[in-house]
Amino acid sequence: MSMNLIESITTRATRLGKRIVLPDATDERAIRAAHILRDGGIVVPVLVGDATAVAAAAATVGVSLEGIETVDPSHSPLLKEFAREFHELRKAKGITAEQAESQMRHPLFFGAMMVRTGRADGSVAGSLSTTGDVLRAAIQVIGLADGISIVSSFFLMVFPDRVLTFADCAVVPDPDAGQLADIAISTADNHRRLTGEEPRVAMLSFSTKGSAAHPHVEKVQQAAARMKAKRPDIAMDGELQLDAAIVPKVGASKAPGSPIAGKANVLIFPDLDAGNIGYKLTQRLAGAEAVGPVVQGLRKPAFDLSRGCSVSDIVSVAAINAVMGAGG
Repeated sequence: MSMNLIESITTRATRLGKRIVLPDATDERAIRAAHILRDGGIVVPVLVGDATAVAAAAATVGVSLEGIETVDPSHSPLLKEFAREFHELRKAKGITAEQAESQMRHPLFFGAMMVRTGRADGSVAGSLSTTGDVLRAAIQVIGLADGISIVSSFFLMVFPDRVLTFADCAVVPDPDAGQLADIAISTADNHRRLTGEEPRVAMLSFSTKGSAAHPHVEKVQQAAARMKAKRPDIAMDGELQLDAAIVPKVGASKAPGSPIAGKANVLIFPDLDAGNIGYKLTQRLAGAEAVGPVVQGLRKPAFDLSRGCSVSDIVSVAAINAVMGAGG
């Protein structure tokens, strides 16, 4: 596995024929990406937004929308049905039928409902929308995956000779033990989906196997125990220091008999400080390519892009979205 990871994921996506909604459809980057995705047969892109505004934006950048589906929420025959479903979902939270319909006119929410109802397989937004708005629509409409308590994120850290998956580096500031276990489970499953490798999960700490006593260490120990109980099928260990997790010699001396010490490929950080610092150190000093953050923990994939993203970022993320939604 090497720098060709994205190429490999893109090739797999082309075989799946997934429909991916792009709710920031008036953004020229989303329009250009839709064109590339359609021409390359990578996914079936669906632009969701005000049809007139989308057409005007496409004309401005000289991109033909021929053969690219555009769905205008306000004029869609599905609006009433989606509004009813959303009202049903959220009425316990005090939302009225009128508010539900108003919300469904918003491309992010309409796109998420297309995913929820199986009319699309995944959603990619964030070039115009804020992270908060993207995640709110995804959580309220698509919902969390079965058995998972929290939405989190991961980065694929791509080196010339291997890929490591880091989590959580972008979403959850201070997960408790149960949330940390769920972050690890989501990340392990997605590492397998995207790289084809069996995950070997290290729950990271400043302590290895009780070498230090502290509430921060206990949290990681509890998370490791919960993960083991929920998913005994995943190879994991913790708590481990970073060197014990990835350096075979150190792993053998600090954690003898560990199933993964020295050869971990999924690194779970105890909090967002550690995760964010860890991925940036790896990117800036070790020269790894950081692919992400990729949102996980939802019933079906809905991703948030950085607002500074490029057209090729949108194309790559749509391919990742398609493969993650394929399961297995």
